[in-house]
Amino acid sequence: MSDELFGRKNEIAILREALQSNRAEMVSVIGRRRVGKTFLIETIYQKHIIFKVTGIQHAKRKEQLRNFVIQLNEYSADSFPMAAPQDWLDAFHLLTKFLNTQSSDKKNVVFLDELPWLATHKSGFLKGLSWFWNSWAVNQNIVVVICGSAASWMIQKVVNHRGGLHNRITKRIHLQAFTLKETEEYLTGNNIRFDRYQLIQLYMAMGGIPHYLKEIRHGDSAAQNINRICFSPTGLLRDEFSRLYVSLFNHAERHIAVIKALANKQQGLPREQIIADAKLPPGSSVSRILEELLASGFISVYRPFGKKKKGKLYRLTDEYSLFYLNFIEGKAHEGDDIWNLLSQTPIYKTWSGYTFENICLKHIAPIKKALGISGIYSLSGSFYKKGTAQEKGAQIDLLIDRNDHVINLFEAKFYNEPYTITKDYATKLREKMSVFRSTTKTKKQLFWVFISTFGINENQHSGGVIAKSLTMDDLFED
Repeated sequence: MSDELFGRKNEIAILREALQSNRAEMVSVIGRRRVGKTFLIETIYQKHIIFKVTGIQHAKRKEQLRNFVIQLNEYSADSFPMAAPQDWLDAFHLLTKFLNTQSSDKKNVVFLDELPWLATHKSGFLKGLSWFWNSWAVNQNIVVVICGSAASWMIQKVVNHRGGLHNRITKRIHLQAFTLKETEEYLTGNNIRFDRYQLIQLYMAMGGIPHYLKEIRHGDSAAQNINRICFSPTGLLRDEFSRLYVSLFNHAERHIAVIKALANKQQGLPREQIIADAKLPPGSSVSRILEELLASGFISVYRPFGKKKKGKLYRLTDEYSLFYLNFIEGKAHEGDDIWNLLSQTPIYKTWSGYTFENICLKHIAPIKKALGISGIYSLSGSFYKKGTAQEKGAQIDLLIDRNDHVINLFEAKFYNEPYTITKDYATKLREKMSVFRSTTKTKKQLFWVFISTFGINENQHSGGVIAKSLTMDDLFED
């Protein structure tokens, strides 16, 4: 795989701006495991980094300090004593002595990677970092980059720090998974070319995580790649799930319980139902778990139409976790063509439909562009009404409420050919629209938008109900 950067235009601009400014900068970079934070920072700052240390997972303070001084000796060519400092104040004092020996003709970068691992409980690390910044770095020609995979920890402990680091961060980057467009650019840039139907199948299984995408081979189909990466005994994603959450969260079994509860409910769950289904004790820890999963990009929250405070629904939107729980966990697979066999099962149809919906929910910007409403203020949401013996219910996973007195209602279908709207299906869509209008009492114009892989077969039934048909190509727009 190439070492070239793909996508990340906004993030690259932020990092370069910090390098070119005439003041000291503290840049925080957060994002889930394997999303490419370290690679991004090292690629942009490779000629400017004069000290880097990476925290050691599950190491104690003494071990972290020892690691720190070992790295300091590496960068200083053994000009500093090997004895580990007694505390973090002492460690950062040693760092300032080393940095004072370095040329300031260009802007230098200090890179503190996996900060949550460095800052062990009651270690005093953040106090040491505060002293380093406030008493020395703030007056230097320097960029201090602090980076961590435990996104919620970074936000709570550093970005929103109430002590000496309060309001000291000058630039923030929250690195997300690649979009479909960025995934296509990444693979094409590494001479791996797929048509978009194949590419979406890969994205549905592993998302836009660069470390996962590295495993894709040129010349193999999407099915062959999924088979090897996810099901072979040596495949990276066969047991990645067992490492993923424990590397990010303390007491990760509770986070995993929430993920599994959400995996079973396609329409999403409110907080109270998550507590019940995940068998969690009520209390503030539940809010923390949800915040941590949201910050790390594993789940998303959607506000039902017309409800300002209550009624938030949480959905599992991490592609790999959903794939793993549906097809890998607790299942014994034999043979060399596992994925082709699984893709013929009923669970595949359910999973692919839900996952394609999630992908559409993550690509609102290109959807708005395809509809020609990028410049119109709008809010996205969802709608759900439970049916009764007297009234029909309806579920609409995505809608866009526009400021030009229009609401777009969306249907998303993953299909291997153009989709045909039947008479019965058209009737159901009209009924859904009717339930939505009568329940919400909206006076706005309602339009159905149909999103599918290859579009629809225009016929007498589609013409009367579908206002706009989008294809997977529209999801690949910038």
